[in-house]
Amino acid sequence: MTTSENKKVYFASDQHLGAPTPEQSFPREQKFVAWLNEIKKDAEAIFLLGDLFDFWFEYKTVVPKGFVRVLGKLAEIKDSGIPIYFFVGNHDLWMNDYFEKELNIPVYHKPQEFSINGKLFLIGHGDGLGPHDKGYKRMKKVFTFKPFQWMFRWLHPDLGVRLGQYMSVKNKLISGDEDAKFLGEENEWLVQYCKRKLTTKHYDYFIFGHRHLPMNISLNDKSTYLNIGDWINYYTYGVFENQELKLEEYK
Repeated sequence: MTTSENKKVYFASDQHLGAPTPEQSFPREQKFVAWLNEIKKDAEAIFLLGDLFDFWFEYKTVVPKGFVRVLGKLAEIKDSGIPIYFFVGNHDLWMNDYFEKELNIPVYHKPQEFSINGKLFLIGHGDGLGPHDKGYKRMKKVFTFKPFQWMFRWLHPDLGVRLGQYMSVKNKLISGDEDAKFLGEENEWLVQYCKRKLTTKHYDYFIFGHRHLPMNISLNDKSTYLNIGDWINYYTYGVFENQELKLEEYK
């Protein structure tokens, strides 16, 4: 990908729309839609790095109720010719092909490499990467196990979605407790993951979400790790223009 003159590439993550209640989430959805409406003026591409929804499950003919404004805005932007790339997070990992069929937005379940203006990026949500986090890794294996998803699909949507929303809201990151505090570079699992990747291949930029903390960390003199924060406490996002990647806050 090569950006046109005065065009930018945008990155956003962890909006958790629907949490802790649809009513409390609604202003956050409005703010995110307003941001999308602003950046479409100069966006070359938009990367959404997961947990757009606090819970998402695709039945064969049913998806969770709500989110009409953000889905409509994404459809409008994509239809205007601006590429959008979506990476599933741990809260919307049960996303299948709804975005691809309805919005023509590709969906990724693992980190992907992208070359932008000659710089090599590794981009993903960030869950389950790096050392530790073994409890979540075991849970993810269960949740992504096809027979488990098949059994869950047999729950009536009124029950299944309500159960999923209840479990998702229990996530500690939503309540903003100690899990969302900076742990130091040596204890940040994604930092360790990035450093390990650099032992086998060079990347100019690693961009992840999941941690709900804005971070811009130099891994060496040529590589940078950017965590783009969230839309619960920080309203931060990443911007790549020409050769520069930076964090900004939407106010």
